[in-house]
Amino acid sequence: MSGLHQILVWIGEITGIIVVFGSCFALTTIAERKILGRMQNRFGPNRVGPWGLLQPLADGLKMITKEDIVPFSADKTLHFLAPLVLTVPIWLAFAVLPFGRNMSAIDLDAGILFFFAIGSASELAVFMAGWSSQNKYSLVGAMRAIAQMISYEVPLVLSTVPVLMLAGSLSLNDIVAAQGTHTYLGLACWNVFTPWGLAGFLLFLIAATAESNRSPFDLPEGESEIIAGFLTEYSGFKYALFFLGEYLGLFAMTGMAVTLFLGGWHAPFSWLEWVPSWLWFGVKFGALIFLFIWVRATLPRLRLDQLLNFSWRFLVPLCLINLLVAAVWFWTRGWNSVPALLIRWLLGAAFIVLPWHWLGQALRGPLPPPRKYTYAE
Repeated sequence: MSGLHQILVWIGEITGIIVVFGSCFALTTIAERKILGRMQNRFGPNRVGPWGLLQPLADGLKMITKEDIVPFSADKTLHFLAPLVLTVPIWLAFAVLPFGRNMSAIDLDAGILFFFAIGSASELAVFMAGWSSQNKYSLVGAMRAIAQMISYEVPLVLSTVPVLMLAGSLSLNDIVAAQGTHTYLGLACWNVFTPWGLAGFLLFLIAATAESNRSPFDLPEGESEIIAGFLTEYSGFKYALFFLGEYLGLFAMTGMAVTLFLGGWHAPFSWLEWVPSWLWFGVKFGALIFLFIWVRATLPRLRLDQLLNFSWRFLVPLCLINLLVAAVWFWTRGWNSVPALLIRWLLGAAFIVLPWHWLGQALRGPLPPPRKYTYAE
């Protein structure tokens, strides 16, 4: 009976994850288009249903009913498996995220290692999609996407190392528990309230934006350059699976950012702990999703050389410097008075801001000479 009970629990957890984040996918697509329309002074979806709220349903029906066109020379097996290889592992990544008090499907001792190991399957799926299509645009788009994803996985993982160092564990539940204590005026000890945590949080968000192919790092699909990148030969429901996988990856990265830096399901103040823990996680999750949408509506797309230089010459060195800042913060953990805490903050900020300025200047390089235009007479 205990075995049957455990199976039923697993089925319930799997169903809950699929229903919740599947619903988040539908709600985020309509919310993003509405918000982008408002920010860019244009109409968003407003035809299907009241205020356009049934637009996700219409999009889903359109994708299901569209013809699935596969190129004659394509590798049919790999072409079919690529969207599945991209989407299925992302569902598994949600299993280790703690969405509330005692609300993680699996509590692994190396949960964060499992999360990033599962996420690495996306590179394989992208290469499968580009190679199997037998299309030069698809292959070029796949190689560009893989170069971007590998380049930004390095700072993504490095930005989490200070959290693991200070928490002393690879378990995501232990990391959340380490941020559950409260200090002055009942304020929670979230990692983002430290200099190394704030820097790591910003670095993680930038790298997660690139990993999720979000603007301004949406080069893999570069419509104006290589049609649709590795998705050029996909249509119908297979294309919808890639679209779903991109949003699920964004949700997974957002949940990880909340867990590592924003206290997970903990309240910001001790006197707010009566609020359900899953609700706090949802509020933080929604705020970061809105931030990603805001960035998409604001920043233009980068060039590929700018994207790679930004990762290897700016983000990676800053992530390594942030490890030193976390070590200094740990060595000065006995400085608990208000003046000593201020000194710790200033010291950590100096270690980050000065290299940030220097690396930014080096990344910009010398200004190019003024252009000379020659006109035909």
